[in-house]
Amino acid sequence: MMDIHQILKKLPHRYPFLMVDRVLEIESGKRIQALKNVTINEPFFTGHFPHRPVMPGVLMLEAMAQAAALLAFDAAGVEMDDKTVYYFAGIDAARFKRPVEPGDQLVMDVSLERSRAGIYKFKGVTRVAGEIACEAELMCTMRTIA
Repeated sequence: MMDIHQILKKLPHRYPFLMVDRVLEIESGKRIQALKNVTINEPFFTGHFPHRPVMPGVLMLEAMAQAAALLAFDAAGVEMDDKTVYYFAGIDAARFKRPVEPGDQLVMDVSLERSRAGIYKFKGVTRVAGEIACEAELMCTMRTIA
């Protein structure tokens, strides 16, 4: 389990782009379960959509990627610093099964499928109230910047 204070030490993201509120479970090098509470106060709801607020699918993918980053950092024994960045390298088989609205809680299950030459491949499934909202295969990489 990891609370928001521990997450803030591990991820470089900050408001309004931090998409993980809590880690419920982590099995080092294998899987992570994390959650994001979706509230009407999210800045994207102002324009997406004013008459019917729906969380953008790309932000669900971002939330899963942030959970994946926490798993990757844990597996690699790496601490975040100002010289390390974590990038998307690819997204495959992304599917959106139900809209996510204010008041929903995203439960993200992300598993590490493989790691080779600094490229991590994950399988992610996000559920709301037990129903699949989003699923995808994510590829991410850690890089050191000058």
